[in-house]
Amino acid sequence: MSNRLFQGIIHQMRDSIDRVIGVIDDSSHVVACSDLSKLDTSREYLSLNFGENRTFVRDGYTYKPFGNGSRYENAIFVEGTDDIAMRYASILSVAVSNIKQYYDEKYDRGSFIKNVILDNILPGDVYIKARELHFNTDVSRVVLLVRILSATGVSAFDVVHNLFPDKQKDFVFTISESDIVIVKEIKPGIDSNDLEKLARSVVDTLAGEFYTKVVVGIGTVVTGIKELARSFKEAQVSLEVGKVFDTEKAIVRYDNLGIARLIYQLPTTLCEMFLKEVFIKGSIDSLDKETLFTIQKFFENNLNVSETSRKLFVHRNTLVYRLEKIKKLTGLDLREFDHAIIFKVALMVKKYLSANPVKY
Repeated sequence: MSNRLFQGIIHQMRDSIDRVIGVIDDSSHVVACSDLSKLDTSREYLSLNFGENRTFVRDGYTYKPFGNGSRYENAIFVEGTDDIAMRYASILSVAVSNIKQYYDEKYDRGSFIKNVILDNILPGDVYIKARELHFNTDVSRVVLLVRILSATGVSAFDVVHNLFPDKQKDFVFTISESDIVIVKEIKPGIDSNDLEKLARSVVDTLAGEFYTKVVVGIGTVVTGIKELARSFKEAQVSLEVGKVFDTEKAIVRYDNLGIARLIYQLPTTLCEMFLKEVFIKGSIDSLDKETLFTIQKFFENNLNVSETSRKLFVHRNTLVYRLEKIKKLTGLDLREFDHAIIFKVALMVKKYLSANPVKY
């Protein structure tokens, strides 16, 4: 559709510009031209990977690349290599680029989906726009948010984009320099584990082949185009909660956050009040690293004294002594289930307050 748009623009401008003008794509193929005989020809050995706003000349023509985002998708070419040709190329690239951007925002499905998840479309207009684009609104979809932690020179967006070749059903786009959004259509019978495997393939491909470290947040599966914004926010929350409570995980599912999600939604004043009430005898800060490590292992081994002492390579009586010390300091006996739950939640609340994550 963009090629037809380009040809329409060039056709309208050819009477105002006394030179051959046209547009090539990123493979140097002529997709629009005032000289129709040059359509569908190829300009070999051209590359659009020049610096920002770079105009260049080749074989008697002046070229000016343009595109959306961080990569050039097309270039204007104008016959001649003089200053007038350069001015024409600069003016045309701005005009055509802006028209294309407007066209994409109005008619492109990818831009439509992006505006939906970012809440840039009024709720009453969503279904009207979906009908205009012949967009299926009733299928199940899920949003995955890929956040780049460390990158090489490889474009992570291009890698992720190529992993989802069905452009009619799956949509991949960027919302910032570090965040890539995947909107994936889901077939019946797909469960959370399948989604995690899908996310794992993205993480492993970027890490294994391109040395790019990412984390992926997965929202819940939704049905209905309006619900995509909710799935996107859930994916955002997954990453923020995971950054606090699951720092070792590269993939975090919203439906697997458990009590961490509840704590994340609490006001900080309420959390601080809870800590003061729980540790009324002494502050949690009075516990040293060795004691906190013992508590962590005790929880990991389901409050089993014998198993925990074996894993810590200490005598059972030594562990009992440590637990008694904790009880004396905090007033909580971790061997009692109710006290253990309170202490576990308190540790998570303390971690949450220390991290001060961004809320959505």
